[in-house]
Amino acid sequence: MTIAFLFIALFVLMFIGIPVAISLGLSGAMTILFFSNDSVRSLAIKLFETSEHYTLLAIPFFLLSGAFMTTGGVARRLIDFANACVGHIKGGLAIAAILACTLFAALCGSSPATVAAVGSIVIAGMVRSGYKQDFAAGIVCNAGTLGILIPPSIVMVVYATATETSVGKLFMAGVVPGLLLCLVLMVTIYIIARIKNMPSLPRASMKEVLAAGRKAIWGLLLIVIILGGIYSGMFTPTEAAAVAAVYAAFVAIFVYKDMTIRECPKVFVEAGKLSVVLMFIIANAMLFAHVLTTEQIPQSITAWVVEQGFSPIEFLIVVNIVLLIAGTFMEPSAIILILAPILFPIAMQLGIDPIHLGIIMVVNMEIGLITPPTGLNLFVTSAVTGMPLTRTIVAVAPWIMVMLAFLILVTYVPFVSMALPNWLGM
Repeated sequence: MTIAFLFIALFVLMFIGIPVAISLGLSGAMTILFFSNDSVRSLAIKLFETSEHYTLLAIPFFLLSGAFMTTGGVARRLIDFANACVGHIKGGLAIAAILACTLFAALCGSSPATVAAVGSIVIAGMVRSGYKQDFAAGIVCNAGTLGILIPPSIVMVVYATATETSVGKLFMAGVVPGLLLCLVLMVTIYIIARIKNMPSLPRASMKEVLAAGRKAIWGLLLIVIILGGIYSGMFTPTEAAAVAAVYAAFVAIFVYKDMTIRECPKVFVEAGKLSVVLMFIIANAMLFAHVLTTEQIPQSITAWVVEQGFSPIEFLIVVNIVLLIAGTFMEPSAIILILAPILFPIAMQLGIDPIHLGIIMVVNMEIGLITPPTGLNLFVTSAVTGMPLTRTIVAVAPWIMVMLAFLILVTYVPFVSMALPNWLGM
């Protein structure tokens, strides 16, 4: 009865138009009021504990770093470098867009930020070079999802917080799947470009490649600083996020000089707005997860699944279906915080590695970001291009099939996720 009321209350509240964050908090509070012996005061305590969670500090810092990188011209230089490297290949500008999204994803940890930063420059350039706007928009919207798969990833930080797993190990586990998805998208574009005879840029000389690389080096160094600092033990992922924010500000203001100190307050406000929205969702989702835990709901579901005799393969099929459905109408961080506490103990019981489960959840969230009606990347792409949302959805639709094929690969070939962490002895 308690389980039914909790989830029915959540979906009814969302259905009548109440924001997801408030729906999460209200459904949890009502469940405690009507069905639990727990005190309502425990919700206030849990809310306070959420604000104290050290790992979550990484989120506003990574958002601030991304804001400085976007405003400070780093995205433009990464795009120029990508064009110099692969622009001469058939469909080269589209392939360069994928590479630029991959590089920017390794700086900011956010998919919508990746789409906004790269798409605002690349899509117009592709249209001028002879590509159809719909094709360009579909590519960037899809490639922008790499923002949460390639480390540092805000969604991975949220998963690590919800399941108390290692952020560093999750980051490492995302490297190979992220690069593999980048390669899959590039090969797909190359095949389409050969069939449709799409344009390519003139081949850049080695001198031009090196010149573009030299201009982009300050942005590329941030990848080394973040991942190198974490895995050398120099600092924790949360400290790495703080270092990234300071470094991004220094590069934007004093190295590239694309922005002035007077413009900093605007960047702080933009990053602050995103941080408040995301942290409010996380705080309310933590309340929801608290109710799940106090009412022993994950344990009950785990016992039921074990009784049904599900194999790991069957369980992962169910996991993917549930996550794909949830991804169509909820924000990734909220989904992770609601479902991870439920799925995590079942996965452990069935012998599924929690890091592997984390990567599966992140890839599902990627697909959710490009799935209507609430896919964030769709709204950002529509805003960047000026295309109607319905047209943007049609442009992205073919790429969802590629993403689903990639999801199957990641789900049933754990080696893809676990190879690098195991090789590093993590």
